[in-house]
Amino acid sequence: MTRKLWADWERSYLREIYPKFATSVVAGIFRRSVCSINGQAFKDGLKRSPEGCGWLRKGDVVPGSERTRFQKGQVPANKGVKMPGWAPGRMRETQFKAGCRSGMAAKNWKAIGTITPDSEGFLRIKVREAVHGKEATGFGNTKVWPLLNRYVWEQHNGPIPPKHIVAFKDRNRANCAIENLELMSMADNARRNAMWNRLPPELVQVIMLTGALKRQIKRRQRGTEQD
Repeated sequence: MTRKLWADWERSYLREIYPKFATSVVAGIFRRSVCSINGQAFKDGLKRSPEGCGWLRKGDVVPGSERTRFQKGQVPANKGVKMPGWAPGRMRETQFKAGCRSGMAAKNWKAIGTITPDSEGFLRIKVREAVHGKEATGFGNTKVWPLLNRYVWEQHNGPIPPKHIVAFKDRNRANCAIENLELMSMADNARRNAMWNRLPPELVQVIMLTGALKRQIKRRQRGTEQD
């Protein structure tokens, strides 16, 4: 970009009008950007005039404001008056009512007892409303949206012990019937989900023998290298 230099007459005129007018007005007069005006004013040491730009110092009084300002000890006209009802017009009928929802909040709201799947395919049930402004309303809040399988188990058998889960006997996450649920420790669940339990016994034996053979080969190779 070509830099637009300041002429002597421009700098002289800037010294004259800069203290009196807002920067946007000065920029329009010179057909320059606000940054250009402020930059040149800084170089020339120009200062703003409170009278010219409307700034006030501490203790200054805006002319004519004495008539409309609140006086010391004056009581507001609406003091102690609670909404709705104090203002004219349709204010009462157009105000939000307690518990009223609109927009996306109304679209996403679910009634207590609603059962819906989460992103991992587990069913969740809404058991209560979230405390407005204090806790999350989504699936992350398990006090509002607990897992349905855990909820059903607790309704029949009481609280779930620590480090225990409620598993599905048929591994179907949508089948939350009490007959299909079982309580197990996390350690038992890890063993249950191990790869070996999902493979045929013959294939498990082949894998174990292959691993043993590889270990024997590595031992012999290390012995040969040492010799």
